[in-house]
Amino acid sequence: MWASFAWRAALSPGRRAHSALAQLRCILDGELEGIRGAGTWKSERVITSRQGPCIRVDGISGGILNFCANNYLGLSSHPEVIQAGLQALEEFGAGLSSTRFICGTQSIHKNLEAKIARFHQREDAILYPSCFDANAGLFEALLSPEDAVLSDELNHASIIDGIRLCKAHKYRYRHLDMADLEAKLKEAQKHRLRLVATDGAFSMDGDIAPLQEICRLAAQYGALVFVDECHATGFLGPTGRGTDELLGVMDQVTIINSTLGKALGGASGGYTTGPEPLVSLLRQRSRPYLFSNSLPPAVVGCASKALDLLMESNAIVQSMAAKTRRFRSKMEAAGFTLSGADHPICPVMLGDARLSSQMADDMLKKGIFVIGFSYPVVPKGKARIRVQISAVHSEEDIDRCVEAFVEVGRLRGALP
Repeated sequence: MWASFAWRAALSPGRRAHSALAQLRCILDGELEGIRGAGTWKSERVITSRQGPCIRVDGISGGILNFCANNYLGLSSHPEVIQAGLQALEEFGAGLSSTRFICGTQSIHKNLEAKIARFHQREDAILYPSCFDANAGLFEALLSPEDAVLSDELNHASIIDGIRLCKAHKYRYRHLDMADLEAKLKEAQKHRLRLVATDGAFSMDGDIAPLQEICRLAAQYGALVFVDECHATGFLGPTGRGTDELLGVMDQVTIINSTLGKALGGASGGYTTGPEPLVSLLRQRSRPYLFSNSLPPAVVGCASKALDLLMESNAIVQSMAAKTRRFRSKMEAAGFTLSGADHPICPVMLGDARLSSQMADDMLKKGIFVIGFSYPVVPKGKARIRVQISAVHSEEDIDRCVEAFVEVGRLRGALP
């Protein structure tokens, strides 16, 4: 009888659940210890101020120069952007408590979508909670098993995940390798639609897609071109329209996805802009759009004002380009290797994950906020500190950052 009772107790739901939780904890502890052991643990520093070129960090006295934000144009704390957000908050409320197609579309949402389309010189645009959602919602809605998508191997994780969700045939070409893309396009001729998908500017390396050649091949082989412009919108090209403007192919890129969470105010939100029938289809079928709450009015107000400021003048864009050249030239003269070219993403290549983490910590002690990137964010053996230049950095800020890198680099053996 006792054995029977013990057997039933051992199989009781409460005990089984406890055993499963204990097993999960053991598995997770092992995974986390492996991350720490590999030197790739990512800590979150707590900022106690507004975003900007100079910030305050919890536990550290005094101001810290921030060189790792996506705040390319310095608009995250621009007074007119903040005021526009406050005005939208007061007039339209904190949120919609609804998806767009139920009761979550306000006039400011439609106005911002129209403004985005005008900015990119496209027919229409659709807003998402983030560009990750825009990428997750595009490919599944657009492409069928009859179609093909050809993706650069170093595309952003959101593009990769979005492509995984669709049922199209998937081809991956070597990074920026046009010969390999052409070979894949030839192979994909048997499919109904062919879509070439690429980042405009690659966020980990600061290099730019050869859109002129991509568009030439797309035209030759009857393909469409999709570009993710998250790290280009607002500051690449003469008027900040992005890599398609920079490289003179605005009329040849079919679809653009981008973000409101970087140069355009830095809050949140993403979008797709392109042909009107495509945008209409996304409103009917794109799951992240259909099943996510509308963007909060304050975010919409901030982004709309950021676009206004950008379309009024390109002075901010030109200022950032000069500061980017200053940082890159001084760092290379000091002996550092930087990836990419002429982009405000300036990856300082170090190779070793532990070294990049240690140097980033040392830089913070010298009043410079930068972050080390290592596997799985970047390939093994290609760890780096990614520096990002903002239009609101002064020349003195940039020089101080370079001086700190030189001191820390010598201390850690990254420089002779």
